[in-house]
Amino acid sequence: MSGLAISTSGLVHIYRSQGHDVAALSGIGISVRPGELVGLLGPSGAGKSTLLQLCGGLLTPSAGRLHIGDHNVATMTEAELDRMRAADVGIVLQGAGRNLIPYLTPVDNIRYAQGAAPRDRDLPSPEEVLELVGLAQQAKAPLGSLTPGQIQLCAVAVGIATFPGLLLADEPTSQLDHQARDEVLAAISTINRTTGMTVLLITHDPEVAAALPRTITIRDGRIASEGRSGEEFAVVATDGSLPLPPHVADLLPPGTLLRVTTENGEVRLSPVEQEGS
Repeated sequence: MSGLAISTSGLVHIYRSQGHDVAALSGIGISVRPGELVGLLGPSGAGKSTLLQLCGGLLTPSAGRLHIGDHNVATMTEAELDRMRAADVGIVLQGAGRNLIPYLTPVDNIRYAQGAAPRDRDLPSPEEVLELVGLAQQAKAPLGSLTPGQIQLCAVAVGIATFPGLLLADEPTSQLDHQARDEVLAAISTINRTTGMTVLLITHDPEVAAALPRTITIRDGRIASEGRSGEEFAVVATDGSLPLPPHVADLLPPGTLLRVTTENGEVRLSPVEQEGS
């Protein structure tokens, strides 16, 4: 199995609210390589969940380009999107219970999730999926007997039931204690490492973000910064604009002039002292 790449350019999503058009995303451009594990960060309402739902074909882009592997999501029909989700993209919605049928055991939840897969698809056994997330011993246990962490692991298992090329997870570690959070994150890392599955997940937890190899921060519907192994970087947008990382932007009031200089290929930004200031 190989992971699926994510590629967007000028991605826009507009929705109606109280009679007005609201831009949830305003020209997002990202590139995620096959097999990467990437976290989406940012304040509530920044557009993270919108981007995740667009990647899963649950929402339709208003403008721009969005490719998931060979799938051109922006031009696909509902039937084509259904087939993509059934085989190539797994989704774990926020709130573990939303991903599970409460009266089925973990192994039966996985069998049910596999039922929509194409008949020619070579599927893993439900037991293999549960082993991968560390729930082999709870395969036939009632969901009501599981801990919150185990229920979240079961939701992740359902998301990867068909071993898709891309796993999308919305806050998979929220509302868990630290031990359960770490177990869920470890399971997702194991899935990514052992299967090559691409993983895009949303988190508000700075400790989770620090443990991820790459993060993308979204603010006001735009890319604000990217992180690599805990270090944050500004990102030049396709239109040449340069949103500053939040910790830098907080130091510079709106309207601040910045001088851009280059020397020996190195770019430097420095505030310009304005008259009367």
